[in-house]
Amino acid sequence: MNDSPKPAKIGNVLHPVADVSSAVRFYATTFGLPAKFVDGDRYAALDAGGTTLALAGPEEDVTDGAPAASFKVPDVSAALTALVAGGGTVVRQPEQGPHEVRAVARDPWGNTIVVYGPR
Repeated sequence: MNDSPKPAKIGNVLHPVADVSSAVRFYATTFGLPAKFVDGDRYAALDAGGTTLALAGPEEDVTDGAPAASFKVPDVSAALTALVAGGGTVVRQPEQGPHEVRAVARDPWGNTIVVYGPR
């Protein structure tokens, strides 16, 4: 029997930006990425093929300006427990975001990642 955890999904790649509207225009004009969802100056999700490019304005910048892969998981607390057991560290404890529960962590090599899931 396989006791490995169910694979997480990279839900998006987070890019903090100072101006969401300008960033949406830039990525649409430069790379042809259409907007899937825009939440004012807070956040925009762009369709980048099989991946979502998440543009986080200053209010939604949970990573202090660091680009990060965002892993969608069914249970944020359980994922963080596994992350710490594997040598990672939690930077920001789980918190309610406007659309999900999210936490910020680092893998054992110092890369910033976001772990998020349903409320």
